[in-house]
Amino acid sequence: MSSLIILLVIIVVVGFVVAGLYNGLVRKRISAENAWSQIDVQLKRRHDLIPNLVETVKGYAAHEKETLEAVIAARNAAVTAQDGGNMKELAGAENMLSGALRQIFALSEAYPQLQANENFGQLQEELTSTENKISFSRQHYNDSVQIYNTTVQTVPSNIIAGIFGFTAKEFFELDAAELEAARKGPQVSFS
Repeated sequence: MSSLIILLVIIVVVGFVVAGLYNGLVRKRISAENAWSQIDVQLKRRHDLIPNLVETVKGYAAHEKETLEAVIAARNAAVTAQDGGNMKELAGAENMLSGALRQIFALSEAYPQLQANENFGQLQEELTSTENKISFSRQHYNDSVQIYNTTVQTVPSNIIAGIFGFTAKEFFELDAAELEAARKGPQVSFS
């Protein structure tokens, strides 16, 4: 009888340990998913600002059609990649979009009337703010993914992760040029 009680106690203790590890994995996965949703919100905001920016620039630099088309194409690729869910594709598309935005802001230096346009200045400020929020959101996401992935891959939680299908998540990685640009944000110049 006492060996049956000991066996039941061991089963209950193991059950609590498994439940605790499982719940910890769920909390960390949800935290990473929440961090991703914060990036998603900021990327959508960025994508929504770009058509207004292009229209404003178009009024002052209509013959810069190639640059404007590149920005629109990069925006469309980023929106499509965002809907696709592939982290590497999304990071690549967002890197292309950032490069295209840098071209538009460089264009503004050649057109003093564009720089003086209040709407353009306001859009630059909003994009700068959004870029900063994206940068912070990416960092938070990567931190959350690091914590989650560490838990998924370390003993004993890796056993529970394997049993219940928890898999590692991808980091949102930037190339070196994008990382530097994200730290600076778009350059706003009114001179």
